[in-house]
Parts: sequence; structure tokens; C-alpha cells
Amino acid sequence: MAEWTQEEAHKTSQELIKRATTDKAFRELALKDPAAAIAKINPTPLPAGYKIQIVERDHADLTVVVPDFVPNAGELSDAELEQVAGGGDANRCGGSCAASCVFSSIL
Repeated sequence: MAEWTQEEAHKTSQELIKRATTDKAFRELALKDPAAAIAKINPTPLPAGYKIQIVERDHADLTVVVPDFVPNAGELSDAELEQVAGGGDANRCGGSCAASCVFSSIL
């Protein structure tokens, strides 16, 4: 099964917006069943499990989509704490100093 490219997704969303702005029946379909509306524009199936939500502007000036919740964001793991406290191996940077590792191997 072919997957969508960024360009294909952009073109499809632009066409969806255009049609939903000028075609009342298509707009109602897009609000009720986004996948069916998109299938009318692009025959490439959506990836399995991909969710699409279409909402009316409803005179809103801004819609903000927050990313998925990340528990303990900004907190260090025990392994990371050991690295910071000097418990790490001097020959390994654990990925936290990738640029330094690359430059030191070049020099």
C-alpha cells in the first residue's frame, strides 16, 4: 500500500479546504466523515490508525493543537543522572554529546 508524502498530504488538505468552502454537501461530509471526504479527493488510502478531525472555524481566530502528553518531561532518568554526576564511561557519551563525539573523532 502506498503511503502519503508530505506534499501529497499538503495538496489534499488544500483541496479539502477549497471544496469545503464552496460545496455545502462536501463540507457536511467532511465534518461528519473526514476519511470519506478525503477519499473523494485522494484515492490513496490513509495510513491505518490515522485519525483526522475537521472542525468548523465557528468565528474562532485561532485553533491550537497541543502535542501528545509526555509524562515526566524535563526530568532526567536515573541513567542520565548518573551521567551528569560523573558515573558515565569516559569513552561513551550516551548520545548526549553527539556533536562533540563527531568533532573529536575528526580531530
